[in-house]
Amino acid sequence: MIRDQIDELFSKEMTRKEFLQHVGSGMLILFGISGLLSALTQSKPTQRQPSLGYGASAYGGNKK
Repeated sequence: MIRDQIDELFSKEMTRKEFLQHVGSGMLILFGISGLLSALTQSKPTQRQPSLGYGASAYGGNKK
């Protein structure tokens, strides 16, 4: 099935332009699928507590 299609593609004579088109489309498919899988498997980032920043302590000038 797929192996036959690959064998047919390898046995076919093609120009350099056609070869680069086949390689480029294969790379797009490969990176597209891997990017999609990584996007689906990533969990949502945990929310960090915001830092209080400069001036949040008594030494920074805030009075309670």
